[in-house]
Amino acid sequence: MTTDTLTEAPRTPARRKRRRPAPLTVVCTAVALLLAVAAIAGQWIFPDYAAQDLLTGAVMPGGGHLLGTDELGRDIARMVVAGARSTLAGAALVALGSMVIGNVLGLTAGYLGGLTDVVVRRWADLLLALPALLVTLVVAGIGGGGYLLAVAVLVVLTSPGDVRLVRSAVLEQRHRAYVEAAETLGLSRTTVMVRHIWPNVLPVVVANTMLNFAGAIVALSSLSFLGLGVPPGAPDWGRMLAENRTLLYDNPSAALAPALAIVVSAVVLNLLGDRLFEIFSDRRS
Repeated sequence: MTTDTLTEAPRTPARRKRRRPAPLTVVCTAVALLLAVAAIAGQWIFPDYAAQDLLTGAVMPGGGHLLGTDELGRDIARMVVAGARSTLAGAALVALGSMVIGNVLGLTAGYLGGLTDVVVRRWADLLLALPALLVTLVVAGIGGGGYLLAVAVLVVLTSPGDVRLVRSAVLEQRHRAYVEAAETLGLSRTTVMVRHIWPNVLPVVVANTMLNFAGAIVALSSLSFLGLGVPPGAPDWGRMLAENRTLLYDNPSAALAPALAIVVSAVVLNLLGDRLFEIFSDRRS
């Protein structure tokens, strides 16, 4: 038996099969790409998404309208595509902002410990005790219902969960041999945290960011449904659901289409988060 045989196990059909993406992963990836295209270019693809036809009013699907129209004669399919921008862009900002705060504070608290860890943990515990959606409702209401204000509040109130998660993952890595070896070589604390510890907690970070993304979609859609966030008439799934819920008998798709878009987006992001966690974990092992 040669050295090559010892170092590289033969690729059996079972191993090759594990490398292939599952059909569900392919479907979720395709849906996520469509959502990304809608969020980035939806309002350019359908620049006349808000065109009204008061004489037509709310009608069922047909006659050139894939999902029918609302009471103002606006095409529901075009409104749903255009509404992906406000819903998904805001949710992405919440997830990414929370991830940045969580990584910076979680890495610092978990690695340095001591007073820094105590202060960060107390701050996270204080914010976690607050009902995030209720506080966002109050702050956005007092501030005039601004969309960016709601996003900023959700970033702050979502980040403590990321802080605690990253801190726990760092504590698990803190006293491992590779960290001690890096410290023995005299590397700076920042280098040890960023270049050595952080890559090993990345699978958890990625999965949790996708979970926050999905949760932010639901939260921002709820705020828009309640009249906070985007202005009336703006293409937004939550706002569309609120405005069209009275059309269930005239054109059910006017309310069901944005509701389905919210549910599908949240489910797809959760499933992709689980898959990304598996991929990054396999590469690390």
